[in-house]
Amino acid sequence: MAKKVIVVDDSQTVHLSLDIAMEDLINSGDIEKISYINPLELIEDVKNGMVYDLCLTDINMPEMNGLELTKFLKSHETTKVKPILALTTENSPEMKQQGKQAGLTGWITKPFTPDKVIMAIKRVLRIR
Repeated sequence: MAKKVIVVDDSQTVHLSLDIAMEDLINSGDIEKISYINPLELIEDVKNGMVYDLCLTDINMPEMNGLELTKFLKSHETTKVKPILALTTENSPEMKQQGKQAGLTGWITKPFTPDKVIMAIKRVLRIR
């Protein structure tokens, strides 16, 4: 059964880049990618019972930042143990520390290579 990977980013370009990067994993049935431009929509879906296997989130978004989203997901019963990777241009040690405190599992800095993203997804979801 495909693992559900959520991508939350306000950039359509990032979503398209990830579609290309994840194409083999999607076509093989290993993962299913669900995209959100607005993190508040993901929060609504989670409140309504949606569960995922991995969340990739940007940090800097207009409606709600990725650290706030992470704190919500880590406080919600159905998602509190699910891994969350930051996919962001932020790379300061202070921001990474804040991410760790919020509950982030890992950090991928933009611009990213497809290989780096795929390796992180496979490692976190234990896909060979």
